[in-house]
Amino acid sequence: MSKLTISDAAQFLGVSKEAIHNRIRRGTLESVVENDVKLVVINEEESTNNTAKKSSNQKLSIQGNEKYYKFLEEQNTKLQVRVDTLEGETRSLRDQKEQMLIDERIKIENIYKEKDEQLKNIINAISSKLMLSTSQETIEGEIDEAQEIQETQDADFAKSRLISLNKYLKSQDFSKKKISKIKIKFKLKAKEDSRVVTIGKKYYIDLQKYDYSDFSI
Repeated sequence: MSKLTISDAAQFLGVSKEAIHNRIRRGTLESVVENDVKLVVINEEESTNNTAKKSSNQKLSIQGNEKYYKFLEEQNTKLQVRVDTLEGETRSLRDQKEQMLIDERIKIENIYKEKDEQLKNIINAISSKLMLSTSQETIEGEIDEAQEIQETQDADFAKSRLISLNKYLKSQDFSKKKISKIKIKFKLKAKEDSRVVTIGKKYYIDLQKYDYSDFSI
């Protein structure tokens, strides 16, 4: 049989001080006063029960911790698998993007290579005519003609890629609300954005050359 203070008894039994006072009032715990200090009498049975209770609680706590750690390990494994999958998808998308950029660069280089050949042919033709002509006016006229041909070809090449905004929007499965929002964005940005070609009141876009994702396209 042991005598403990209220605080020690609460700690020993694993309960609050208020619970000790309540048990004393109910008579389930015996108490005595010594030197003006109230002490709780703990018998051997109470001590044994409390020890067994602590042991049981410790076992439950260990089991609970083991289950928790096992759950965390399973979640970590699932997350790692997900991370590996996402990394693989990211690498695949990056490789596809790089290949698309390479293909587009080759395409552009071929286009300009053809234009260079055309320009060389025009210059050769003009040079031949210059050798046969002694008139300065004729020389200037031939040069102007070559420049006009080149400018016309450049304009035709650019126009061949342009598509009107209205025509493009009609070809897409956009809602009327989205189409209205896109048109408003073009109206606000068209004057300052070099990607947008304005002819009269119509807007034209070059989808082969530019990205218009900021316009929701």
